[in-house]
Amino acid sequence: MTRLLNVIDVEATCWEGPPPPGQVNEIIEIGVCVVDLDARERVGRDRIMVRPARSTVSAFCTRLTGITPAEAAGGLSFADACARLRTEHHSDSRPWASWGDYDRKQFERQCGGPVQYPFGSRHSNAKALFAEARDERRQGMAGALQAAGLPLEGRHHNGADDAWNIAALVLHLVTRDRWPSYGV
Repeated sequence: MTRLLNVIDVEATCWEGPPPPGQVNEIIEIGVCVVDLDARERVGRDRIMVRPARSTVSAFCTRLTGITPAEAAGGLSFADACARLRTEHHSDSRPWASWGDYDRKQFERQCGGPVQYPFGSRHSNAKALFAEARDERRQGMAGALQAAGLPLEGRHHNGADDAWNIAALVLHLVTRDRWPSYGV
């Protein structure tokens, strides 16, 4: 049986300061990288664009992520994006990882009511595991890639590219037997 792990990275609406009145941070992109832990390789990649319902994509957000208001407006509803995670990536039964707890908490904030949380209970905080394995302080993904001697591939703050890069860090830990068995 192949052990697969979903690595998830989200981008959300953001502003240089606090959100404008009436707006909230909402997921606008879900990056997914599927990792085969037995083969020790990245075997899948997906980018799910999500249409915001209670906010707009600011100019600051576009500069940071590259996501335009029109691109976000053409995305799936959040409910449909969560359904796609379950159907295409088996997110409700497959373990998953993210860099830190932001992504998990953002899903928790947005789920409820008619939108079911799309993940099972097996989540690994790759940021904490990387720091623990190296006996270092927690750092951002780009700094961790540099510390591990790995390249930053693609655009930073692009969910699909960041998930791909986080997956490289997960594999860095796997090849050193520093990925916990509960993370599979």
